[in-house]
Formats: sequence, structure tokens, C-alpha cells
Amino acid sequence: MIHPVILCGGSGTRLWPSSRQAYPKQFVGLLGKESLYQSTLRRLSGGLFTQPLVMTNEEFRFLASEQAAAIGLSDAQVVVEPCLRDTGPAILTAALLLARDAGDDALMLIAPSDHVIADIPAFLATVERGVEAAQAGALVTFGVTPDRPETGYGYLELAEKPDGSGIAVPLASFREKPDAETAAAFLSAGTYLWNGGIFLFRAGDVVAAFEAHAPQLLVPCRAALEAGAQDLNLFRLDADAYGEAESISFDYAVMEKAEKVSAVPLACTWSDLGSWEALWQEEGPDEHGVATHGPVTVLDCANTYLRSEEENMHLVGLGLKDVVVVAMRDAVLVADKGRSQEVKTIVKTLREAQVPQADDYPRFHRPWGWYETLCIDNRFQVKRIMVHPGGVLSLQSHHHRSEHWIVVSGTAEVTVDGEIRLVTENQSVYIPLGAVHRMANPGKLPMYLIEVQTGAYLGEDDILRYEDVYGRG
Repeated sequence: MIHPVILCGGSGTRLWPSSRQAYPKQFVGLLGKESLYQSTLRRLSGGLFTQPLVMTNEEFRFLASEQAAAIGLSDAQVVVEPCLRDTGPAILTAALLLARDAGDDALMLIAPSDHVIADIPAFLATVERGVEAAQAGALVTFGVTPDRPETGYGYLELAEKPDGSGIAVPLASFREKPDAETAAAFLSAGTYLWNGGIFLFRAGDVVAAFEAHAPQLLVPCRAALEAGAQDLNLFRLDADAYGEAESISFDYAVMEKAEKVSAVPLACTWSDLGSWEALWQEEGPDEHGVATHGPVTVLDCANTYLRSEEENMHLVGLGLKDVVVVAMRDAVLVADKGRSQEVKTIVKTLREAQVPQADDYPRFHRPWGWYETLCIDNRFQVKRIMVHPGGVLSLQSHHHRSEHWIVVSGTAEVTVDGEIRLVTENQSVYIPLGAVHRMANPGKLPMYLIEVQTGAYLGEDDILRYEDVYGRG
């Protein structure tokens, strides 16, 4: 059996505005109703695998659990990294945990949570072809046979040309993202693969590799695991210990230095959806090179990607060529398709200008559900709120605002200054300024309500929490 380890802590910005720090691409339904993370969980479940181990961060801990449970994988073990320390410490900590619980010989497959792999049987067959090398002590990485001179990926240089059998080949070196001329040379050589960031090895072997090449990580990661604690359905690493770990990628820390490294060519289509051009390719452009997503109308366009994220926002493209347009409720991207790799620089510019849309998502996800702002002005704000069945908001009060709640679907259990009442559809309740209150959904279906806030200050930090079932401060 193979222990899948899913890395789910990233906050990529190359697909802004659909992917943002508050709600990154692995949790977004970019290609359908399921998120990339959920597709990864499905891909790494079944007879070949044990329960998945998910490495995520503080901000995404509830999203990771919630989306796993939504597809019937509530047994996923979610480990919370208290701070971002890149893939090196994350993979080492997972290896230490598996070595402790399943033994040094436990096979672990490391996989990012935001990749697209369409042919799952072919992928699983490729993973199985790497097992023999991993059981013989090799650190196995899986690479993608390039079909174009791609400059957006790192490369794996093989020690010899693959013979087509799909067996593991010794790795000569890791190569950084090349320029166009070098990428063309890599393609013609036939001894280079795209670095897919997927790895297979025994837990004991990779821990030994860290001991040899990145020993500075062992003490903080071991301490973070030993001092960690179960928190609801999550395992939380110790913050002080984990914070002492160096922030370093797994490739830099171990793989580029280790002696016994092999690569297996992935015998299936693959994409890391690292740019809007990559998503355009996945969407399947028509004979004019046009791909669309959502409510879109196209007229006389070529080599263009048009995407509307809002059901009530119809996007129209007229006479466009080599363009990407992504429309959301609070932000619109219009870019030259050939420069889609540069979108992350736009996010940096927005952050420097303190534009909220750089990181904030229009829908704010919480462990109990989500909320979104429909209208806001100086002294009032209107929100739509969804509470999951069994979801409970914190017991709280506000210094600067009062609230009206109008239930539009389902039933809310509302507490105001110790008095509890049920509020059903088309009923409302008033929360005076300073009142201690909370809301819960006692039903079996999601509950929706409209909240109207009025007051001198409407910021989310105007919350004094007295009790919270999710352990938030």
C-alpha cells in the first residue's frame, strides 16, 4: 500500500483573479464543480492507497477537511502547518509521521493538490512502475515528456534516453526554467522531462536523505511533530518548533543533492495549470483557438480565452485576438495571452497599492460556511450568509454595529443575550449594538440569510468572541 501525501498549503497567484491568497486555485472549481484538490483526493484513493495525509496551513485547515468530506473522504488526515515553510519541511514532517506510525518502509507518494491529470488509470500504472525503484532505496520523481519547448517549467535531465518501457531512469540533474532557445534544445535532446513535482520513496529513505543533506531541518520538524496536538479532526503541529525550520523547497534541500535519484516518465497528460494559457489549453480551444468558461458570447475572436465566474455576469468578446479575459464580481483581468505567466507580477503591484482584491476573495469561507458582501457604504453593509448543516458561528458581540438577520432559506437557531429562538424563512431578528449573540443551523440543509449591518464601523475586526466551537481566537 502507498501512503499519499497531498501538499495543500500553497497560495498561487498566477491564476488571479480566480485564484487568490484567501482562496487559492486548489480549492476552486476551475474545470468543473469539483476543485483541483478534490480531484487529487479522488485520484489518490482506492485499492492502491491508504487514507490520504493532507499537509495544509492554518488558513486552509477547514477548507481542506470540508472539501474532503464533501466527496466522501472524511478519513483524510489533515496536518496543519502553523506557518509557511515551503515543501522541504512539509515533506520531512510527513515522512517523520509516517515512519513513526507505519514504519520506515512505508511508501509515500508526494503530490501537489492543484494539478490536472485526466487519464487516472495511466497515472496509477506509472506510479506502480516507480515502486520497484523506491523499494530498492531510490528517491523517485515523476516527469512529464515535453511536447513543446516550454519555458514555464523546470526540467529533469535524465542520465540516459528512456527506452519507452516506462521504467525508472537514473537522474543526472535538475534544471531551472530555461529560456526559449534552451527549452528547444531540451526538447530535441530527448533526455529531458518536465519536473512534475511528484515523488515516491520510503519514509525512512527520505528521512535519511534529509539527515545527509538538510540536517538543520530535523530538530525543528521532529519537535513540531512530537509537541503537536489533535484539534477537533485536525492534527496541529507545534507553532514555536515549526517556526524554527528553514523555509526551503524539497528540490533544493534534498533532491538536487541526493545520490540515488531516479525518474519515471508520466505516461499520461498532465498540467500544473500554472498560467491562464495552460487553462485555455485544458478547456479545449475550438478551430479558431477560442475557449470559454461560464456565460460568454464570442464573435470574430481568435486564439483567445474568455471566462466569466459569475452566473449573472455575461461576458462578450468581439474581434479579440491573443487575449485572456477573466471576469469576476470584484475584479477583471484583461491580458495578452502570451504574457499570462506574468500575472503574478500584477498581484505584487496590487499588494503594494493595498488593493484588497489582490488577496481577498469576494466570498469569504469560514468553518461554518461562507459570507459575501452584496452592498457596502459608509454606514451600512448587506451580506449574504450560508451556514452548513450543524454549523455554528461564534458567540460574539460588536462595539460599533447592530445587525438585522433575515432568513431566506432554512431555519436558524439564534441566541441574543441568552435567549434562544428559531427563525424560519421570511422571518427576521434584530441584534442590537453590544448584544451577545450567535447563530447556528440545526437543520439538515444549508441555511441562507441576508444580514444588514448598520453602524459607524463595519470592519470584520469588530468582533469580541466569547466562545467558538472551532477554536478561533
